[in-house]
Amino acid sequence: MSGLTRPGALRPGATIAVVSPASAAKPELVRAGMECLEELGYRTKLMPHALDRGPLYYAGTAEARAGDLMAAFADAAVDGIVCTRGGWGSAELLPLLDASVVRANPKAFVGYSDHTSLHIWLQRECGLVSFYGPMVAADFARADGFDESSWGSALGGDPAWSVGAGDGLRVLRPGVAEGTLVGGCISILVEALGTPYAMLPATVDAPRILYLEDIGTKPYQWDRMLLHLRYAGMLEQVTGMVFGDMRQCVAVEQDALLEGAILHALRDFAGPIAIGLRSGHVNTPNVTVPLGVRVRLDLQEEDRPALEFLESAVVNS
Repeated sequence: MSGLTRPGALRPGATIAVVSPASAAKPELVRAGMECLEELGYRTKLMPHALDRGPLYYAGTAEARAGDLMAAFADAAVDGIVCTRGGWGSAELLPLLDASVVRANPKAFVGYSDHTSLHIWLQRECGLVSFYGPMVAADFARADGFDESSWGSALGGDPAWSVGAGDGLRVLRPGVAEGTLVGGCISILVEALGTPYAMLPATVDAPRILYLEDIGTKPYQWDRMLLHLRYAGMLEQVTGMVFGDMRQCVAVEQDALLEGAILHALRDFAGPIAIGLRSGHVNTPNVTVPLGVRVRLDLQEEDRPALEFLESAVVNS
């Protein structure tokens, strides 16, 4: 076991709190996403400020957004928490959050992109496994917006499962590695360096498999941010790396340039490297990835790449 606390399983019949920790979401998309979750058998609870608009582009003030998140964790009737959308704003909640509330009420938290800040906070301050996966307005509101298999395996408590070529995974550098899966949106991870809310240095929780993805990020920016992570010591105990689907970053004709930039930045990194996992910023069914669990990255065979989850991400009650 990775040493982190696992939340309870999130199966049909469970109650999901809907929160907006970052940017304002369109009400019609939130409602459509909630309807999808209810059709899957969940109950939903819209938190008081989830549909707030403003100030600026935020879904309410930082205090209101943090209050909703803490109230969702504290509510005994709530089994899990799913964000509406990303954007920007999660990082300014961090000083307002109470880790003792989360530790006393561990629950599945699901979101991606800007919510990388919250995933890191939940891991380092609360010791909680969380889920990089589909959001209410961004994914559940659109047709085929979420990958049902990984959602069920990650949140339903499968003890061993995997994602592979069918989920977009491809081999950039062959090999095999094991470690605790960490990561998220690379731009958010890099911007947190030098703050009290950065991902812990790799030496603190070795070994690691690092997952990275983003949107609108050009090849030279990937190169630059990977170098930043390396200079900051974040790759020292990373044993393998997985990159997300890049269709939201570059067009197909730029794939070779992007992959070359990644390999250039990681030329001194000896571990296996995969790319293409459809989790996070995608326009295909969004794959759910639990963060904080032990995984095995098996890239020995080019036509059979696999990211294997070696333990359940939730507690089966």
